[in-house]
Amino acid sequence: MYSRQSSMNNMTDRRSRVKGVFRSAGDVRLCTERLAILLLFTWSLIPGVCIAAGSASPNVVFVTIDTLRADHLGCYGFTQVQTPNIDALAKGSIRFAEAFTAVPITLPSHTAIFTGSYPMATGMHDFSGNKLPPVAMTLARVLRDNGYSTAAFIGAAVLDSRFGLNLGFDTYFDHFDFSRLDETNLDEMERRGDLVMDEALEWLKVNPRQPFLLWVHLYDPHFPYKPPEPYATRYHSHLYDGEIAFDDAQVGRLLSFLKSTGIFENSIIVLCGDHGEGLGEHGEKTHGFFVYDSTLHVPVIMKLLGITPRVVKTEVSLVDIMPTVLQSLGIPIPKSVQGRSLLDEVMGRTSAGRSYIYSETYLPLLHFKWSQLRGWQINGLHYIDAPRPELYDTRTDPHEVKNLFNSKKAESHALHDELFTFLRHYTPSAGGGAQAKELTDPALLERLKSLGYVAISATSYSDNSGRPLPDPKDRAQVYELFSEAMSDSQHGRYDASLSKLQEASKTDPNSLPIHYLVALNLYREKDYQQALTAFQETLQLDPKFALATYYLGLTYSQTGNYGSAIDSFSKALQLDSTNFQAAFAQGAAFLRLNRVPQAISSFERATQIYPNFAKAYEALGEIYIYQKRYDEAVQALEKAVVIAPDMQKAHYELGRAYEAKGLHDKAQREFGRAKN
Repeated sequence: MYSRQSSMNNMTDRRSRVKGVFRSAGDVRLCTERLAILLLFTWSLIPGVCIAAGSASPNVVFVTIDTLRADHLGCYGFTQVQTPNIDALAKGSIRFAEAFTAVPITLPSHTAIFTGSYPMATGMHDFSGNKLPPVAMTLARVLRDNGYSTAAFIGAAVLDSRFGLNLGFDTYFDHFDFSRLDETNLDEMERRGDLVMDEALEWLKVNPRQPFLLWVHLYDPHFPYKPPEPYATRYHSHLYDGEIAFDDAQVGRLLSFLKSTGIFENSIIVLCGDHGEGLGEHGEKTHGFFVYDSTLHVPVIMKLLGITPRVVKTEVSLVDIMPTVLQSLGIPIPKSVQGRSLLDEVMGRTSAGRSYIYSETYLPLLHFKWSQLRGWQINGLHYIDAPRPELYDTRTDPHEVKNLFNSKKAESHALHDELFTFLRHYTPSAGGGAQAKELTDPALLERLKSLGYVAISATSYSDNSGRPLPDPKDRAQVYELFSEAMSDSQHGRYDASLSKLQEASKTDPNSLPIHYLVALNLYREKDYQQALTAFQETLQLDPKFALATYYLGLTYSQTGNYGSAIDSFSKALQLDSTNFQAAFAQGAAFLRLNRVPQAISSFERATQIYPNFAKAYEALGEIYIYQKRYDEAVQALEKAVVIAPDMQKAHYELGRAYEAKGLHDKAQREFGRAKN
């Protein structure tokens, strides 16, 4: 049985040091590798010399492939997909056979990768409602401080810069055209992998300054699976693998460019998944709901300079990537980093560091008022802390179908104790209070309070009724019904969505997400009277639900009740001050009541929240023309057409403003653009 003491001895110091380089003098290959690392480490300590500052400093290239299971790559033994480029990279690199994410959700998992810290430290537990603190030390920030140029190219809105992962990047290409509103739609807002790679390669072509950090995020294997041809045909019976094969081709484009330009040899390259995909295991089609290995086990491949390729079988976490890269560069690891360097493992040495793996998901709690799940894995034993706890031996039961909790109570309780010792060590103090508070980071605790939760023990929460929260295992079918209903709604299949929501509500009649999506479907179907009632019922469940409050305002506007709409938009802005669409809609409602000064104020607020909001500038321009304030009209409308060159109405109104000022040539030009 694993000794808890051996696990905890190294928690206070996460940085592995290069020791005993010549411990095995007879092993020439290992000595060479250790000498290379020692030289890198020593070179960085020479006064006035930093390995990351000179022209010969290695570049760092990251490729993260979203929703990528390790067991769906050729180099991990899968034969039903062709991934020649990733396989070739793995053959010449360090491949970690047992790597795991801390959170099976895109945003918090990438946060763990680029901060080297667990969600308890960063407050990033979920895909919405949180933002990385501006003081956070990211890999990009550390490398930029050491002379690197930094760039990221993002494939999905779930990693948009508003969530804070742009910290330290000189270039952060997200550029998604969306509002803050429909958080449930973020998964649908993606950029195909070839387009992401186009941008990354263009940056490489025009960016001569080295060393650099380049991060390319490919999102294609995320549901829904829609690979382009020829992958759609080739993998028609397993489209998920078609998306992986498509992204493998994009990885090939990047590697070919790096090799053709001579950059490859002097580059550290990291390729990894952020989480896996359920694919129906345990009743989970996608990810984020459970913490089984199907969504935790990810590929990690590292090409490190001077290190002989090998397969590392030690269990490692994605939080270990950042400190490993930094130590290999000879750059000091920030104290905030909680992961550990894996250089001992990559050099074939036995590490004195930890071999435990922590995982969590708060999605069931934060979105459905079901219990959170937390996992603890050591040497293949996987304990899951839940209302009905679970224990699996993943080495004999890789699909985790045989729960050993009742037959191995002693081991289960020991792992439970280790999990909570870990949580106490790595969770910032929430300011005293109950034991449960001590195990919940302050940001999450504040969010849970705002959602109406109270702590009832160190392991669980309750809603205000005091009843224990359901085990997600008992709500898997409801969650899948809701997920399918959400997809139906996003694709305009409102009747199908409502039918599934009705079925899901039989098990969970007071579910806030179900009530909200019912109301949203009714609104999208333009059944405004029923939508009005449905949004009001939703807000009875949670009066502070900002999105429902906003949509209630929109529904009031559609029914002609502009006064109530204005009140709803005001409350929505109180609940979420970043909702520029609420400010715009409020301005439109004020105009309907001929309250022009208030309308101007609301439109201006919209542009203050979101300076690139072309519709708000166009609305202001129209009002200014009506008021014969032509100079201000031109100023607002010129901004609108710069932001949105295809906005015909803005061009037409700008033509009117120019005409009023006697600028006839300019006016005719804008009128012409309005017709195109």
